[in-house]
Amino acid sequence: MDKNSITLMVILGATAGGKTGLAVQAARRFNGEIISADSRQVYRGMDLGTGKDLQEYGEVAYHLIDIAAPGSEYNVFQFQRDCFTAIEDIWGRGKLPILCGGTGMYLDAVLRGYRLVEVPKNPDLRAELANLTDMQLREKLQQLKPEQHNRTDLDDRQRLLRAIEIVSGEQAVVAELPPLPEICPLVFGLKWPREILRQRIAARLKQRFDEGMIEEVRQLHDSGVPWEKLEFYGLEYRLIAQHLQGKLNRNDMVQKLRSAIGQFAKRQETFFRRMEKQGVEIYWLDGQGDPFGELCRVVEGLS
Repeated sequence: MDKNSITLMVILGATAGGKTGLAVQAARRFNGEIISADSRQVYRGMDLGTGKDLQEYGEVAYHLIDIAAPGSEYNVFQFQRDCFTAIEDIWGRGKLPILCGGTGMYLDAVLRGYRLVEVPKNPDLRAELANLTDMQLREKLQQLKPEQHNRTDLDDRQRLLRAIEIVSGEQAVVAELPPLPEICPLVFGLKWPREILRQRIAARLKQRFDEGMIEEVRQLHDSGVPWEKLEFYGLEYRLIAQHLQGKLNRNDMVQKLRSAIGQFAKRQETFFRRMEKQGVEIYWLDGQGDPFGELCRVVEGLS
């Protein structure tokens, strides 16, 4: 690979690692535009809770942020479709797409290009599954898809049913799908010592509370997004929604949230290691050093 053959740059890493700032630097240096790979930044009005940091982009164009209504559901199928559309659009203007984010399933769907299709609800299949126990549903899903990425699908009955529905639908039509665009990716990952990352998570969380994150969740509910849907979005939205309903006092909510985000960061790192084992080459950059300089040296060294 040389730098002239790179058709997609990727910057991934755990939450609070500084990915957006690095992506903006890379976009300015390499004439790029940024595509967000964050499963919650697609939603309008969910700014502080998702860490959009829109002020960091400046004049750099970005894609797949604020494209869905709050309260709706946006999935990995839609992301893969929208991401490849954005990539081709950016190529068409002679620029370099820079995919930036920490949602492992979204990144993996693009980098490994496994086929995803939009599967409607299947009442006949659901009727067949209705009498199965949760354990039997889990076994069926794991038979259909042994490499199960999303563990949440195994814990919730409705998610189990939908996951079986999707896998069955995909297998029925995937062979008829047109080919995906070919990409030549260069993947960078930002890494931090665990303790430093915990400190960054805590500092960022405090900043977002100071900027009004609780009020943001309150306004989303007041605008018509039910508590159950807010809790579905996880992390900040789940725990702040519980606080606003009187289920958690503020101190407990903050402590639980700090711990939950730390655990989420660990899961992200585990997912990235799995991607490497499955053949995705990642150049790891030291967040404490000069990650942008290191990134530029890797790109220049490919020529």
